[in-house]
Amino acid sequence: AQGVLGAGVDKGTGTLLYNLASKLKDQKRLGFLTGYIAHKKISTDLQLNAALDYVKSHPVDPISTEEFEWQCGVGVVVSPEQIEDTVEAIISKHKELLLKERYRFNMGLLMGEARNQLKWADGKIIKNEVDMQVLHLLGPKTEADLEKKAKAPKQKAAVENEKVEEAVEGDVKLEGKSLMEQLRGEAMKFHKPGENYKTEGYVVTPNTMTLLQEHLELTGGQVRTRFPPEPNGILHIGHAKAINFNFGYAKANNGICFLRYDDTNPEKEEEKYFTGIRDMVEWLGYKPYAVTHASDNFQQLYDWAVELIRRGHAYVCHQRVEEIKGHNPPPSPWRDRPTEESLLLFEGMRKGKFMEGEATLRMKLVMEDGKMDPVAYRIKYTPHHRTGDTWCIYPTYDYTHCLCDSIEHITHSLCTKEFQARGKGTVCCNACAPVLTPYVLCRDWDDPRLFTLTALRRRGFPAEAINNFCARVGVTVAQTTMEPHLLEACVREVLNDSAPRVMAVLEPLRVTINNFPAPQQMEVKVPDFPADESRGSHSVHFSSTVFIEQADFREVTEKGYKRLTPDQPVGLRHAGYVISVQKVIKDPSGKVVELQVSCARADAREKPKAFIQWVSNPLRCEVRLYERLFLHKNPEDPSEVPGGFLSDINPNSLQLIEDAMVDRSVAGAKVFDQFQFERVGYFSVDPDSTESKVGK
Repeated sequence: AQGVLGAGVDKGTGTLLYNLASKLKDQKRLGFLTGYIAHKKISTDLQLNAALDYVKSHPVDPISTEEFEWQCGVGVVVSPEQIEDTVEAIISKHKELLLKERYRFNMGLLMGEARNQLKWADGKIIKNEVDMQVLHLLGPKTEADLEKKAKAPKQKAAVENEKVEEAVEGDVKLEGKSLMEQLRGEAMKFHKPGENYKTEGYVVTPNTMTLLQEHLELTGGQVRTRFPPEPNGILHIGHAKAINFNFGYAKANNGICFLRYDDTNPEKEEEKYFTGIRDMVEWLGYKPYAVTHASDNFQQLYDWAVELIRRGHAYVCHQRVEEIKGHNPPPSPWRDRPTEESLLLFEGMRKGKFMEGEATLRMKLVMEDGKMDPVAYRIKYTPHHRTGDTWCIYPTYDYTHCLCDSIEHITHSLCTKEFQARGKGTVCCNACAPVLTPYVLCRDWDDPRLFTLTALRRRGFPAEAINNFCARVGVTVAQTTMEPHLLEACVREVLNDSAPRVMAVLEPLRVTINNFPAPQQMEVKVPDFPADESRGSHSVHFSSTVFIEQADFREVTEKGYKRLTPDQPVGLRHAGYVISVQKVIKDPSGKVVELQVSCARADAREKPKAFIQWVSNPLRCEVRLYERLFLHKNPEDPSEVPGGFLSDINPNSLQLIEDAMVDRSVAGAKVFDQFQFERVGYFSVDPDSTESKVGK
């Protein structure tokens, strides 16, 4: 560019050149477009974007100057008269509605039509013309024009439930766009299947177009994605977003998604992780098109590694791991060793002639984060869960990931932000041508205080709520930090509509009704969803002995306290009775252990200030109440927690209540069934429940 432009470059031209250099990596095309910018033939962002689209659509073919200039508006001049006439015609078309709605009319509609008809006109000039002609038609804004438009009233049901989502053909719709709508929208930003070469930074080789054509013939142009977890741990809430993004993108665009285990590190992989991962994917509502493993391709990956060496793109290195850590390690003294030497040494690595750490195979490339020559193969004398001791060298993620994507004909390799720096997979694929580029604080990883998916399921979080949360986070490449209460809000929204209500008391106080109105216990009908009794009910026992929460009785009536005291009656929810204290019984220490009361029908006396939950002939259960695992928001931040995160553990993160009581309607509940204990909160049946002990 310097040779064409000389020393003086105006601001507009400089900006266009900067944008060009940041978006186009093809040096041949870069020089071609630089000339057009330098000679002012391309002078707007609109023209530059059109030029970039054109050259990306013709990565190999010679460029037709005539066609290129027509596509980019080179030499096109739009006169003021053309702009005036076009805007006048558009306003005339919408004149009736404009006069009716005046300045509340969507002026963007006028701009959109004008821009479509005057593709190469200056947008600012078009806007000025639209504003001027609208003002001429409507006159200045009046006080009525300046008044805010009244919002349409919410439907009563929506206000009562405070719902922000609705079911739409199995999709979840939030206040903005549903997840499927977002992902269908993302399709507009991504390349179409077979158009990889149009993406920014894609390197085109002589084989690219032939390979893409073969790829299209095999896939039929279908979107193909994959969720590629490493089976060395438990999935967490961040994985839920990746699952939703990969499976959801395929679903939203009528494609398929693979579940591929990146099982390239036998030291850390266990069978429980394989089954746990698939279990969580299916729990979230997705079914893989196929379940594959990176180890399926070990032989092919090895063969391609040999090819890399032969082409001069990889070499055997003897630097130790600690020597090449970090972003500025010393260059390898073995980088330029003869190809034949590296081939022999790599074969020796496979045959077990080196100890672990004595040799690695490294690729000759620079990662996007500046890291030089990432490791492709390392030695590990650990049997693999699927291949046994067939291999003693194993490929790394940086080497394996892109190649397995190519093998499976993945059209969209969707990764989270942390993998962006590792995005030089195309180099590896091109070099292997012909290959198409595409500490224990808790009981276990399912401890409900954690944010692993198994822990969230055990805590009672519905899969639907987690999917809703992922939709609310949205589809973005921006680094986002979400507060736990936002996830919990999604959970409450789902459980409020799906968890049946039952009565339970966590700290029971015995109550004896001296004038119980029946010779034996009665059955009381309790609605599963009091706000909509048509959704079903269950029956509970009501006898002369009931249990209430200790906190629902006080010996002294205090201001604002509305529940039971010696001077203040209280109602029993759903029973239709009000109880009044006759006698307070205490143990030798002075603790209240029993109340003797009288009862009267609720419709035969003054309405009490409050109604409380109760149980009679209940089921005893163990209840666990969970709080945050750490005391501070950022336990690893030394400015907040100087003593380190271990010093920040919340000693009250788990409260165990062994003698809680719940009505017997839950006796047949299955593991993970969810309930709302009235006036207490949401609970789920724990997996360690037994016939003699129900845990919640």
